[in-house]
Amino acid sequence: MMRYQLLGKSGLRVSQLCLGTMTFGETWGWGASKEESQKQFDLFAEAGGNFVDTSVNYTDGTSEEFLGDFIHVDREHFVVASKYTLTRTDSVNPNSGGNSRKNMMQSVERSLKRLKTDYLDILYLHVWDDTTPIEEIMRGMDDLVRSGKVMYLAVSDTPSWAVSAANMMAELRGWSRFVGLQIPYSLVRRDSERDLLPMAKYWDMAVLPWGILGQGILLGKYSANNNSDDPTRFNKDNIKVSERAQKIVDEVARIADEIGKSKSQVCVNWVRQSQHAQMIPILGARGADQLADNIASLEWSLTDEHMASLNEVSKIEYGLPRDFFISSRQYAFGKTYDMIDNHHANYHYD
Repeated sequence: MMRYQLLGKSGLRVSQLCLGTMTFGETWGWGASKEESQKQFDLFAEAGGNFVDTSVNYTDGTSEEFLGDFIHVDREHFVVASKYTLTRTDSVNPNSGGNSRKNMMQSVERSLKRLKTDYLDILYLHVWDDTTPIEEIMRGMDDLVRSGKVMYLAVSDTPSWAVSAANMMAELRGWSRFVGLQIPYSLVRRDSERDLLPMAKYWDMAVLPWGILGQGILLGKYSANNNSDDPTRFNKDNIKVSERAQKIVDEVARIADEIGKSKSQVCVNWVRQSQHAQMIPILGARGADQLADNIASLEWSLTDEHMASLNEVSKIEYGLPRDFFISSRQYAFGKTYDMIDNHHANYHYD
């Protein structure tokens, strides 16, 4: 059932779905026990999944510890990605977090120890800290690659200008560059289409979307149940569901009912079938049943009509510069735009 893809501009072969492990461990007051986490891991592996995502800070290290035990029997089979940047929120050590070389090296050593391995397949910069020079980050990460402690580099939750600058610097200086980009992306959160996804496609970076169910909003978990005159809808968890989001929720439910599939699978496949960039969705579940349902999305695909309907109901305004240069093409091309075959085009905006 599971097929494999090359991860961006690399020769690394990863499963077309990635197992997220932020739910591995109950240290944060929620999540899965070790027994339940093992069930999820085994289910994913039995389905052909080999790509697993964690972080040095997930459940205060429990996620990596669990995963280290799970992969130990066949370490070489699995592609393990971890991240550095974040620290404990109660930390008073100014160097315990951030993108600096110091935190990078300390975090990687911590991850390797917990994962019971001597290398990471992929190291992510987890969040842009807006303080560390790009050359410090890329040289430090390249040193880890050259040392054999890291195989490939990726980046998460970082501005497109910073990612592009980092990749260009790496290419000019002969350093390792980013081959993957992790971002939040779903039917209710398409803002990355403005610049992050075009940037990823230009650099041939695989996109690893998280939050693909919109924090449960897309499953109808927080549907409106109060006065319809209120422009914002509330629920007991104090999560707001806008009128736009409710229309998307209703369309997801309609399609799921029409084809006899779960709403989760509809959401996973909308992301998986996106043409904006190479997409490898990250599945985050609290139980094996939820994970099994998500994996089952590989058994079928949304039709072109369903994709068009979901795209229409969830569309966003792109703003400057995209909307501006599309509306202003006449000033650059006159009446010849449709007469030009542009093989340079990396990203088609129409």
